[in-house]
Amino acid sequence: MKIIKRSILGLLLCCVMSGMNAQNSISKTWVADLGNGSYKNPILYADYSDPDVCRVGDDYYMTASSFNCVPGLPILHSKDLVNWTVIGYAIDKLTPDSIFSKVEHGGGVWAPAIRYHKGEFYIYYGDPDQGIFMTKTKDPAGTWEPLVMVKEGKGLIDSCPIFDDNGDVYLAHAYAGSRAGIKSLLAVTKLTPDGTKAVGESRIIYDGHDLDPTIEGPKFYKRNGYYYIFAPAGGVATGWQLALRSKDIFGPYERKVVMDQGKTPINGPHQGAWVDTQTGEDWFIHFQDVGAVGRITHLQPMVWKNDWPVIGVDKDGDGCGEPVLTYKKPNVGKTYPIATPAESDEFSTNTLGLQWQWHGNPQSWWHFANKEQGCLNLYSVPIIDDYKSLWDVPNLLLQKIPAPDFTATMKLTLKPEPRFTGERTGLVVMGLDYALLSFENTPDGFVLSQSECINAEKGTKESVNSSVNLKDATVYLRVKMTSGNKCIFSYSTDGKKYITLGNEFKAKEGKWIGAKIGTFCSRPIPKNDGGRVDVDWFRLEK
Repeated sequence: MKIIKRSILGLLLCCVMSGMNAQNSISKTWVADLGNGSYKNPILYADYSDPDVCRVGDDYYMTASSFNCVPGLPILHSKDLVNWTVIGYAIDKLTPDSIFSKVEHGGGVWAPAIRYHKGEFYIYYGDPDQGIFMTKTKDPAGTWEPLVMVKEGKGLIDSCPIFDDNGDVYLAHAYAGSRAGIKSLLAVTKLTPDGTKAVGESRIIYDGHDLDPTIEGPKFYKRNGYYYIFAPAGGVATGWQLALRSKDIFGPYERKVVMDQGKTPINGPHQGAWVDTQTGEDWFIHFQDVGAVGRITHLQPMVWKNDWPVIGVDKDGDGCGEPVLTYKKPNVGKTYPIATPAESDEFSTNTLGLQWQWHGNPQSWWHFANKEQGCLNLYSVPIIDDYKSLWDVPNLLLQKIPAPDFTATMKLTLKPEPRFTGERTGLVVMGLDYALLSFENTPDGFVLSQSECINAEKGTKESVNSSVNLKDATVYLRVKMTSGNKCIFSYSTDGKKYITLGNEFKAKEGKWIGAKIGTFCSRPIPKNDGGRVDVDWFRLEK
C-alpha cells in the first residue's frame, strides 16, 4: 500500500471536514473514543455493513453497503480512524428507477470498495441483479459522477479494483449463489486503463468450497511484490478473516487465516479494509453481525509478519489474531476531537440530515426541509395498489439504530386533508418484523395506535395492540430500546408525562440490513392532493 502525499485538494477537504465536524453534536447513545488515548469497539454501533476505507494524506474515507436504502453509498470521514462523521452519499437514486421506485428489499448496493487514484476517488460495487457499477469524484463530500456499468452479469458482487504499478487495472469480485447459481469462488477480471469497463471474461483465482465456504467480499492490495486479497469466509455471523497472496495477479494464491473469533465475544470478525497511517501503523476495519441492530463496525490493530498480515492480537503466536474490545488509538501524529455520525435532528436547516435514508427512490415532493418554521414537512404519499403493510412503502424516512440501548422521541403535528380520512403518520421500528405508534385521522378524530406486523416480508398485515383517542393534532411519540432489542412504546400530549401504549416488541433485522427507526406519512387514496405531518424534532438519547 503506498503512502499518498497530501494534495491541495486534501488540504481543502481537511478544512471543510473540520468545519463540518465542529457543527455535529456528539452522540448521546454511543461514543467509541474513551477520551484517554484509547477506544472501545465497535467504533460505530450502527449498521455500516461491509465497510471499506482508504486514506488520502491525513484524511480517512469510508463507504459501506446500503442495499435498497436511498441515498446510497454513505461517505464517512475521519482523522484518526476512531471518530467518524457522515459527509455525504455517492448515489442520489438507484438505477433503474423503474425497479427502485418500489421497495427492493435486499437489492441495490452490495459490498463496495473505495480507492483513491491519480487525484480521484473511485467506488465499485455489485448489484446482484444487474452487475458491477462504478462512480468517481474529485470531492468525496460533493457530487459523484453518474454510475457506469463496468461488468454486466447476474450474481456478480463484492467488487474491488487494484490500480497496478504498470498502469494496468484489475477487479476482484465474488458470486452471489442466489443469483449466479454458484458461490464460494473469487474471480479477477482486467479493466480498461480508465477503470470503466471489463476486458474479456473473469478468471477464477480461488475456490473456497473445501476450506473456506462462502468466501466473498475480496479487497485487493499490493505489497512487497505480492498481490493480496483480503476476504471473509465461513459465513457472516460465524466466519473468519482470510488473506490470500500471490506474485501473479491470476494466482495461484496461498491462503492463511489471519483473524478469527478465538475466545472473544466478537463473532464472525471479518470483511473490511486494511489501511495504514501516516506514521506507518497498519489497521483493519471490519464488521460484526449482531442480529437486529445489523453489522456494526470494529477497528483492529494489524501487523505484518513474514509478508502475512496478522489482525487483532495474536496471543499464542500462531499468526492468527483475535479481535480487541479496547485498544490504544491509532497514532496519526495528532489528537483530534471526538466526533460521531449525526443522530438527533432539530430540522433547523433547509436540507434533510445525512442520517436519513428513504426505503426506495424518493420523489422530490415527499419532503420539505422547512427551515423558516424549524420543522420537516412530510407530505402524505398514496399507498400502492396491492398494499399489505409498511413493508411495501418506499417513503419510510429512517435512520440506523445507533446503540444497543437508546430512547428515540419525536414531536409531530398531523395536518390531514379535510376532504377524506385515513391519512396517518407515526414512529416506526422497521425490520422483517416491525412495530409502530400510528397516528391516524379517522372518522372518529385522531387515533393513536400501537401496532405490529410479524413476518412482514411474507405479506402479513398489521395488528393493533392498543389504541387511544386524542383531541390534539400534536403528539409526542417515544420508543425505548433496551438489552435484547426489546422496545417499549409510549406517548405524551404535553412532552412531560409519557404513557406506555401497547405491547413490548422485540426488534428484528431487515433484509441484509439492521432494524431502522423513523417516520412516514401516507394516505389511502390517490387524490390529487393530500395532507402532511410537520415533524418538529427527532431526538435520540440514552
